[in-house]
Amino acid sequence: MIQHKRFQRKKFCKFCADKVAFIDYKDLKATRGYITERGKILSRKMTGTCSVHQRELTTAIKRARSLALIPFMER
Repeated sequence: MIQHKRFQRKKFCKFCADKVAFIDYKDLKATRGYITERGKILSRKMTGTCSVHQRELTTAIKRARSLALIPFMER
């Protein structure tokens, strides 16, 4: 049985491409794109962000959650 490998485009960090200096927790458009409908933070493997920006993104999402800008969990 022959397995065919499909071409998969390499994911890139959107924050590095846009040269974002700081990920703001008040920017809800940016942070909502990195959480699921259930409220979980998406991993680097899913989003393609680099490790530096993934850590900043995680703290920004957690800060937005603590200020009730983003829900902890949606039903």
